[in-house]
Amino acid sequence: MEEKYELAKWLAGEMTEAELQAFQNTPDYATYVKIADYSSQLKAPDFDSDLLYQNTLSKAQKEPKVIPLYQSKWMKIAAVFVVLLGLTFFVKTTSTSTEIAENGKKTSFALPDHSQIVLNSGSEIEYKKWNWDNNRTLHLKGEAYFKVAHGKKFEVSTQLGTVTVLGTQFNVKARDNRFDVTCYEGRVKVVHNNHEVIITKGTSVTFDADTFEQQTVQNTKPEWTVNQIVFKKEKLQRILNELQRQYNCEIVLNANENLQLFSGTLPADNLKTALQIVSSTYHLKISKFETTKVILEDF
Repeated sequence: MEEKYELAKWLAGEMTEAELQAFQNTPDYATYVKIADYSSQLKAPDFDSDLLYQNTLSKAQKEPKVIPLYQSKWMKIAAVFVVLLGLTFFVKTTSTSTEIAENGKKTSFALPDHSQIVLNSGSEIEYKKWNWDNNRTLHLKGEAYFKVAHGKKFEVSTQLGTVTVLGTQFNVKARDNRFDVTCYEGRVKVVHNNHEVIITKGTSVTFDADTFEQQTVQNTKPEWTVNQIVFKKEKLQRILNELQRQYNCEIVLNANENLQLFSGTLPADNLKTALQIVSSTYHLKISKFETTKVILEDF
């Protein structure tokens, strides 16, 4: 109705400057101009004004047109259907799927393109299933191992950087301001802040604060997938943080600060053995050992 009112004002030349400018910006303005131009070239036939007046009065006195009840009912049903259809499309295109591996657990799942993912303990992945084949992007918190099916660009986003591939196998770990990426097959592009590097099979890169390191790896998949935790020049507190995630327990450290870095392997299926290795390396003792809580102290 508003559109017809504006059209009438325009034809009558009663629009203000602002209204005219807005009307000229509408998609149908060019069509209205053509119609007005063609109409101006037509010659209207002679007519009897009195007869027209009488016909108008006669039509005005007729009963108003009533829409049958059944038609009104179906129009309401159709309107509800359209709304529901719109809501369904909105939910489908904006909803996010989430996969979580709680502390002490690992979980495996497949993406819509059959790419395989294994989530390490204390990790989470979010992604959208809708239009996945054309937009293979997900967000990772923590650590995960990927076997990506061939297809369009596949991107893993983390708070510390992104990893982009086409079809390959790789591991991504983003924890405590440290970003580790290892390629086991194919090649991947890693972006961290303004640093970009492409790595190939058997190569690992680490971004830790302002440092960057690239290494060669011999294994064919992450050690944590076979219950081994490998550390390379790692700080004590980060080691304990990882053990807390793997065993779903609290580890309290009552000891002086130790800046020694640890490189080695700890078991992910035997907490006491893992703690004994850590204690021996850092000259600590286990003053309390329970399934849910451990206390480490200086000798």
